[in-house]
Amino acid sequence: MFDQAEIIFTPKSKKELWKRSEAAQKAGDLGMVKRTQALLALAAKAPPPQIAAVLQCSVQAVYLWSKDFILTGLDSLRRNWSGGRPAKLTGKQKQPLAAMIDAGPGTGGYAGEAWRSPLIQDLIFRQFGKFYSVKYIAELLKNLGFSYQKARFVADHPDEKKRAEWLANTWPEILALSRKKKALIVFGDEVSFPMWGSLSYTWRRRGRQHTVKTTGKRKGYKVFGLISYTDGKFFSAGTEERFNSNSYLEFIQGVLAKTKRHIILIQDGAKYHVSKQTRDFFQARKERLTVCQLPSYSPDYNPIERLWKKIKPSHLHRHYFPTFSDLKDKVQEAMLKYQDLQDEILKRFGFYRKFKTATN
Repeated sequence: MFDQAEIIFTPKSKKELWKRSEAAQKAGDLGMVKRTQALLALAAKAPPPQIAAVLQCSVQAVYLWSKDFILTGLDSLRRNWSGGRPAKLTGKQKQPLAAMIDAGPGTGGYAGEAWRSPLIQDLIFRQFGKFYSVKYIAELLKNLGFSYQKARFVADHPDEKKRAEWLANTWPEILALSRKKKALIVFGDEVSFPMWGSLSYTWRRRGRQHTVKTTGKRKGYKVFGLISYTDGKFFSAGTEERFNSNSYLEFIQGVLAKTKRHIILIQDGAKYHVSKQTRDFFQARKERLTVCQLPSYSPDYNPIERLWKKIKPSHLHRHYFPTFSDLKDKVQEAMLKYQDLQDEILKRFGFYRKFKTATN
């Protein structure tokens, strides 16, 4: 019906076709998406029958689109589209869609591990024959209980058996010991606050990127911390030195001096937490101190990690610290604030709170 050689696709026209195709996808104009994609496929020398099979349209339609392009060029893409919302998925269709999204892009035949709106747009069309605009997909996903969020790293080799045993057996035993000894249950960890600053997302005018001054000095202020599951107390101590057994034990000794109650200390496996010097210190104070180890590679089991994640963005993100003293003052200000916010500390314990609360 026509000779593909008769169609002239210049680099400029192909670029414009891509532009029109992307705009049509965002707008939810399925007809224009098929038309522009068909022309781009013809530019790549694909045969019309193959194009029709991929786009799920008739071969005759491909010929008509090509004829219009030969006669009027890019003007053939001007059409009146009524817009409006696309045909909605039914309630019965939304449930399997949500399950497909939960399963990840790989199970749908897509590359990568992150869902983007155009991928979900394609998934909905392939599975249910409904063509949503990219803009409306965000609203659809929110209604289905999804949110646009940042991924987090997790260890690729945790011991799931030990993690399960910790929740099923070790933690209930700790609660029982706390009631018996009227002890404080505290979770400990350390954090470093960099002088060079940290960034985060913020709303700004387009073209006016937010900037934050930095000295560029590779120095940080380090903090030891403990939070109490029992009563929401927060203990902390800063240091300019490296974390080691000496500085750790000095911190623990300071905490022991602030209470007469027995302390059940829950810690991770950092080297200075389990060194011979540290173990000897714990053994000499076993009448005042019981130490329990978290399962390996389980930061999600340590509630104080969630406290650090709250303090950093609220007190240090996008701040300029011209001197190290400025950084120390800001960190100490944050530490002092949370010493008086027991309710905020208790919120960090999440799933631990579903267990029977330890006796105060």
